[in-house]
Amino acid sequence: MVDRDCVRRNAWRSSLLGFLAWRVAEAQNALLRLDFQDTCILVLLSLSPFSVFGYVVFKGSHSFHLALKFQTMFLRRKTSSLLAAFVFIATFWYFYNEPLSIRPYVDDLSTQPKSGVDDPEQPTIDQSVKPAELPAVVSSLTVRPTGATRRPSGGYYPVKSFIPLPTEKPVRIPKLQHAFDTETAEAKAERLNRQAAVKASFVHSWEGYKKHAWLKDEVTPVESGFVNSFSGWAATLVDSLDTLWMIGLKDEFEEAVKALDKIDFSTTESESINVFETTIRYLGGFLGAYDISHQQYPKLLEKATEVGNLLYGAFDTPNRMPVTRWNWKKAKNGEKQEASDSTLIAELGSLTLEFTRLSQLTDDPKYFDAIQRITNALQAAQPKTRLPGMWAVMVDAAQLSFRDNSFTLGGMADSLYEYLPKQHMLLGGVTKHYQEMYEASMHQIKKHIFFKPRTPDNADILVSGAARAFVSSGDALRVDKESKGQHLGCFTGGMVGIGAKIFDRPEELDVARQLVDGCIWAYNHTQTGIMPEVFHMLPCPEKGVCEWNETLWQETIIADYPDHSAPGDKSREEQAKTAMKDERLPAGFTAIPDRRYILRPEAIESVFIMYRLTGDKYLQDAAWRMFNAIEKYTKTDIASAAIKDMTMEDPPKDNRMESFWLAETLKYFYAIFSEPDVLDLDEFVLSVL
Repeated sequence: MVDRDCVRRNAWRSSLLGFLAWRVAEAQNALLRLDFQDTCILVLLSLSPFSVFGYVVFKGSHSFHLALKFQTMFLRRKTSSLLAAFVFIATFWYFYNEPLSIRPYVDDLSTQPKSGVDDPEQPTIDQSVKPAELPAVVSSLTVRPTGATRRPSGGYYPVKSFIPLPTEKPVRIPKLQHAFDTETAEAKAERLNRQAAVKASFVHSWEGYKKHAWLKDEVTPVESGFVNSFSGWAATLVDSLDTLWMIGLKDEFEEAVKALDKIDFSTTESESINVFETTIRYLGGFLGAYDISHQQYPKLLEKATEVGNLLYGAFDTPNRMPVTRWNWKKAKNGEKQEASDSTLIAELGSLTLEFTRLSQLTDDPKYFDAIQRITNALQAAQPKTRLPGMWAVMVDAAQLSFRDNSFTLGGMADSLYEYLPKQHMLLGGVTKHYQEMYEASMHQIKKHIFFKPRTPDNADILVSGAARAFVSSGDALRVDKESKGQHLGCFTGGMVGIGAKIFDRPEELDVARQLVDGCIWAYNHTQTGIMPEVFHMLPCPEKGVCEWNETLWQETIIADYPDHSAPGDKSREEQAKTAMKDERLPAGFTAIPDRRYILRPEAIESVFIMYRLTGDKYLQDAAWRMFNAIEKYTKTDIASAAIKDMTMEDPPKDNRMESFWLAETLKYFYAIFSEPDVLDLDEFVLSVL
């Protein structure tokens, strides 16, 4: 592809050529008999060095005098001025609108060292597991050659030696799945009816995407259009591949695989690339589809490697920490880069599963090396943060400084923690790094993040909240807890359940179940039967009896909503009821600052995992209620849409359907109504998408 930025960088050369041409033409005007119009045309042509005239003549091997003679032949006629103007306009229009290619930058990093242990700056992993024996990753090699441009071979900060991928035999990891009994004919019929309803919902949304947004990132389910939110590489198509296969839509799967030839990862109109989102939606999408389809489609691994090579360029920084919001154009044009001083911890620490699996499948250690350096940095910092054992939401990735004091398992931090037990399983349990990090975090998480809320029915539930940590001059630690729940935080039930099993922490299986039940409770106790994006509840005291306190709840609401509970001649109870009515607050909630439901999967994912861990049919019934509520309020004529306010009787729809609706949410709804060998937790490791 043509380098459009090269045109811009050489604009001054074009102007100089034009000026020289004009001066020479003026000096030789008598000899060549050029009039003023001819001279202007000559200048115009000279300003376009990449046109037939300017590029071939001025950038070629001809002398300037010959070039002048060559152009003069075309300038003899007055009508040639129109031709010259057309050439000038058409040339610059083409080059300024030709997409800029990422490929030269990616190829520039293709020369890599051999795996070894020579790098003194990085510890190595001395235990290993054979890739062929590893569990597959479910997400939710040929590269077109081009020349390197203006960048040292291997990048500015090449790796001296790779941290090797573990290659020893896996250790025994305890089984996760419950031993299910043979179901009755009645139970099977009910389960299959529910499964069919989920499949029909998937087909409806998939057909809407195919009709209105094929090869685009997302369909707009209200206005029958599309939006490219993730670089325009068909995010919904790629992200949904494994679900297509899992639910038996093999023809649609193969149609989608064939369409991958039309996706060009060498260019994008986006100014920057979100490394985290590209990893989980594209790289994870390809790898998940490749594994779940029994590795029958080599093109999936080819595309995964293409994406992996692209993303690897974001790691070309002084400390090899990635630029998570990567301005690829600047990097491609030769600018040095470094990681941001304001990096979200989830975006830094949630690349492990996809990059590790890519190394396992390709035998190329560079991807694992890239993420293991991040892991080493996180593990070294873990006991030194403001809340030792956890990592704050924001990190200075350039200096590896962890001074932020905000801690949560919700948005901006969630998947870092989620991936710890899953990476342990993916590596066959041979390295203790991820188990140690998980166990070190759980003490603080249970003490400061998980909270038991007061509910009108005194439910035995937990919610994943947040906290801020402060250290006084005397090194005394003060932690301010925030009883704020998030839909994103619902993944914790599944995470803690898996951790309880594989790390032999049986007492935490009850904690996991309480977290899952907390999310189910939040679904069951709203006007629509759908959990909000963010909400607040009354926390129980750390010690003593925790029972519902109507007066305390009302007083909290009055304090939080003074404008809606003006006293006048109203009693305190009446003031509280007025605020509850105006704010549409369900009983038990004290505030709902974000009332959206954006088709998120975290709640049903944990319900599915807990069902597979315990075999409790109650969880299937809870999932069915959740599905019906979501289907009722989100379905459109085209697909399914996010809703703006789940507290309204007829919630308005948002014109968005993110790829995780098909890639995760409906995948888990389908799986919970499937046989236990469909998405077997002892066979597959589930990544974010």
